Amino acid sequence: MIILFREYISRYDHSLSVALLTYKLTKDKKATIAALFHDVGTPCFSHVIDYMNGDYEKQESTEMFTEEIIKKDAYLQRCLKQDGIDIKDIINFKQYTIVDNDRPKLCADRLDGIILNGIGWIKNINKEDISKILKDLTIYNNEDNEKEIGFIHEEMARKVLEKSREIDEYCHSNEDSYMMELLAKITKKAIESNYLKYEDLYHLNEEELFCSLNHIKNISLKKYLHIFKNVKKKDIPKIEVHNIKARIINPLVNNHRID
Repeated sequence: MIILFREYISRYDHSLSVALLTYKLTKDKKATIAALFHDVGTPCFSHVIDYMNGDYEKQESTEMFTEEIIKKDAYLQRCLKQDGIDIKDIINFKQYTIVDNDRPKLCADRLDGIILNGIGWIKNINKEDISKILKDLTIYNNEDNEKEIGFIHEEMARKVLEKSREIDEYCHSNEDSYMMELLAKITKKAIESNYLKYEDLYHLNEEELFCSLNHIKNISLKKYLHIFKNVKKKDIPKIEVHNIKARIINPLVNNHRID
């Protein structure tokens, strides 16, 4: 592995954080629940599957199952009915611009991505930084007359922008692209060879999926798995990097973009 995480951060953790951040800023129950379920359609290996699907730039190919998953949950529907919330109000989380909007605008999903990647992956953010960031947040009406998360002080906005750029630089590195492509290739070959079904990506966790992959007898797949588990940074070859999703932001301060 190239980087060892000090702690495991799941999509569940991220979803809770986005929901809590949304509620902190809006007190809007519908937007909060939409935020909680915004990644419910994310499969095992997450954006690796977008790579497998050829969706390098937007990385949204797996979102198509969000509505289906939510509508199949009878318990969730009972809870929504008790609160007088129509299921249609939470399926399309993109209707809540505080939860999700187009780059370079800032939203709860994007901001939490910076925070979690910063503290758990790049290690360029600490708990004190997070506390200061959260205290400096506010909501503005942007140039498109949408509600958007922004900052009270330009100094804090630029600090978050700097952290975001560092994360974006790593996500466009040769090492990151190589590992994402390699796991995407392994997963695709396993599905094409009938060792896995595409649906398994939505029913198995990473540990279970790797356990299945480890029992594969296919020599070519076993070779790729061995490389994935044991490759050293110095041995990673240069690869052709696709037009990968740019994780840029340009946050608001006093209703103005800082860049």
